[in-house]
Amino acid sequence: MMCPPRHFAVTYSINPWMNPKAWASGGDVLAAAAPRQWAGLQRALTAAGAAIETVEPAAGLPDLVFTANAAVVLDRKALLARFRHPERQGEQPIFAKAFRALAARGLLDDVAELPAGVVLEGAGDCLWDRHRGLFWMGCGFRSDPAAGTTVERAFGVGCVALELADPRFYHLDTAFCPLPCGAVIYHPGAFTAAAREVIEWLVAPSQRIVLGNEDATRFAANAVAFGNVVVMSQASAALAETLAARGYVLIQTPLDAFQKSGGSACCLTLRLDHGVQAAGAAVAAHSAVMPAKAGMQ
Repeated sequence: MMCPPRHFAVTYSINPWMNPKAWASGGDVLAAAAPRQWAGLQRALTAAGAAIETVEPAAGLPDLVFTANAAVVLDRKALLARFRHPERQGEQPIFAKAFRALAARGLLDDVAELPAGVVLEGAGDCLWDRHRGLFWMGCGFRSDPAAGTTVERAFGVGCVALELADPRFYHLDTAFCPLPCGAVIYHPGAFTAAAREVIEWLVAPSQRIVLGNEDATRFAANAVAFGNVVVMSQASAALAETLAARGYVLIQTPLDAFQKSGGSACCLTLRLDHGVQAAGAAVAAHSAVMPAKAGMQ
């Protein structure tokens, strides 16, 4: 799911990347760059085999373009998001209508809402890990730790909470990306010591792709990964080599206009096709002991 950036701009600030004055001083250059870069991402995803559903843009909601925050989706069920900041709360009814339209077309089976008072900003903070058969959930800036219990009940799978520590990485998807092969791209500096311990316990050293500050602040973790394809805005030569060595085709498509609002490739998309896969005996046994160590809800 994507939303064309017809009304995209940086008009308020709810994270450290957002500077309305700097955006305004960019004038027509930034305004022209956003739709061109969005179209480049759409072309890259389509060329790699993705089918795109679109949400109609709405005036006054510049961040509607970041559809990752719309919901958590698994096994044809959507759990609608609730936003912390008033600036984004107007997006909620628009996304709800879009998901119910998908259900009416037979593309989803169920559309559910969070319990009253619980904040969870969709797949921006709740990432499906197909390899491990669980969700990783970021909390501390936007989403409530208690939302993990709702996710587990809604989908019948585990949810591992990771506390975020750096306000630049305010959503989990800005600093963490599970790959289909089981490797995880992440920036350790985005997390508390306790969260890093959980990641290091659940992800074997050979499966950790650690980002330094340069790649992290280029939003390299904010990637879209499916099959053997990884799509991101920009990667260092070292990261590109690491992904190639694991058999991935890396597609880089510039998205710096959106990074001025704190988002990149993953933020601009929402996977609708995630499903629970047979995990295998080893992963199932590993999951069975996770609650004691990993703080599963």
